[in-house]
Amino acid sequence: MTNKTRTRSLLTLLLAGSTVATFAGQSARAQISPDALRESLRVAPRPGMMPHGGRLFPGSSLNGVPGFPLPTVHSQKAYDPQDSFTAKWTRADAMQIKAHSDTSVAAGQNSLPQQLVMPDVPADFPATNPDVWVWDTWTLIDKKANQFSYNGWEVIFCLTADKNAGYGFDDRHTHARIGYFYRRAGVPASRRPANGGWIYGGHLIPEGAQEQVFAGTDYTITAEWSGSMRLLDPTSNKVSLFYTDMAFNRNAAGQDITPSQAVITQSLGQIHADFNHVWFTGFTTHTPLLRPDGVLYQNGAQNPYYNFRDPFTFEDPQHPGVNYMVFEGNTAGQRGTADCTAEDLGYRTNDPHAETVQQVLSTGAYYQKANIGLAVAENSSLSKWKFLPPLISANCVNDQTERPQMYIKDGKYYIFTISHRTTYAAGVDGPDGVYGFVGNGIRSDFQPMNYGSGLMLGNPTDLNEAAGTDYDANPNQNPRAFQSYSHYVMPDGLVESFIDTVEGRRGGALSPTVKVRLRGDASVVDTRYGNNGLGGYGDISANRAAINVVGFIQDLISQKTLLSADTNTRMRSFLNTSQ
Repeated sequence: MTNKTRTRSLLTLLLAGSTVATFAGQSARAQISPDALRESLRVAPRPGMMPHGGRLFPGSSLNGVPGFPLPTVHSQKAYDPQDSFTAKWTRADAMQIKAHSDTSVAAGQNSLPQQLVMPDVPADFPATNPDVWVWDTWTLIDKKANQFSYNGWEVIFCLTADKNAGYGFDDRHTHARIGYFYRRAGVPASRRPANGGWIYGGHLIPEGAQEQVFAGTDYTITAEWSGSMRLLDPTSNKVSLFYTDMAFNRNAAGQDITPSQAVITQSLGQIHADFNHVWFTGFTTHTPLLRPDGVLYQNGAQNPYYNFRDPFTFEDPQHPGVNYMVFEGNTAGQRGTADCTAEDLGYRTNDPHAETVQQVLSTGAYYQKANIGLAVAENSSLSKWKFLPPLISANCVNDQTERPQMYIKDGKYYIFTISHRTTYAAGVDGPDGVYGFVGNGIRSDFQPMNYGSGLMLGNPTDLNEAAGTDYDANPNQNPRAFQSYSHYVMPDGLVESFIDTVEGRRGGALSPTVKVRLRGDASVVDTRYGNNGLGGYGDISANRAAINVVGFIQDLISQKTLLSADTNTRMRSFLNTSQ
């Protein structure tokens, strides 16, 4: 009884002291200026960790840190997709990456918050295939971005280039072809080969078929760049490829005679499978969908280094039956025109750490004008599209927002995109990796994730050291700063990418898969997944199964395997695997 009385007395004293301290603090704050109060509320980061690093999702705070501007206020408010509103990834937002980076790490270590960093890829990584490099990778999806296996096989699509053709890894882009890989569905990672067990099926598009898009124009070489693959009906074998058709017009020294041509293109085909393999037919007709218009999206006449690529299509549950496309673009206008505005900078009124527009323009930051574009389909066959204004711009911040995706979870709309450290504008910095933005609809005042920075998943990087490049490394930089790139976010937060450079070893192989947990405007790398956060190489599993019995029988007939002696046994095995 005595102990309980003493405990209650102690609690009473503690509560009274807390109340007095609270009122005293409020009184003291009332006597300081708003700017000083704001500075006092900022929290310095712990080494290698966002402030309040003990929280599972520490990136939800927008208090900022001493010595840096506060992030821009974003409402996440949704607008009609047809509206002209464009959200801005501002300089004030992007500066939060540097603000939350640790300045005290030893040279070549990781200065980024650990919960936003991809775990280290081993330097002895396996090759995905001995004959081709692979990089940008995507999956077979439906209109809701569900990931499908087909008749018992998982299938992925990758940009590929011939390892034995005589050109180097960094010259692969002008030789890129879309290839496909497959493997048995439902096999646990522990039973797969170390490289993921993906079997290379070859090129998807017949040789030269995509050149029809450039008929009547001058070019010396064509290439197939990234996009997405839509399973049009899970009960059939019809698929639609959306990709970036590229044509280059270059002299013998590899210099552009005229700007490259980038055309977002559709091609229809069919997927087939039997007991032994997967193959495709079709993709002989290529329909140009969109060319940059120079009004909403910069074109080659305005900037020979313009970006226009990476279509990703989806249907919005808020607008049933309407199909949209996001893609990478640049803000229209003549390259070199110094036209960034105070809204692009995004500083709050009277922020003592804000830059002026003139200060930013004097650095040449106006050359960086990335955006994420939007288009809407005008017919049910998805062969006619119309531009809508960009969803997000990054003027005076970054020049590339590649491979954008729309990801809908818990009623929130996430846009994920990838970017390079070397494409940031002067005065802002961030790693190679994934950047995320969240809003309440397709077109929103998107808030950059994690302390308003935008960074969701970066390579281990020392922002205190110069970047270097993947092909010409800075010896003082983290040797994994370019370990992976071209991340693709899959259902359940799984993220796949390709290996670029690890400790000086060049890649061209599928990276280990990682998992990211999302909650509102914050995220963390899930270290419970795989081995301390690092999953298997190319651990890309379907979350839906497409079973097309009629198509399967037709494919067996076409391969003359329907009447083989063991067909019944293999059919039972196939049906069991596909369930």
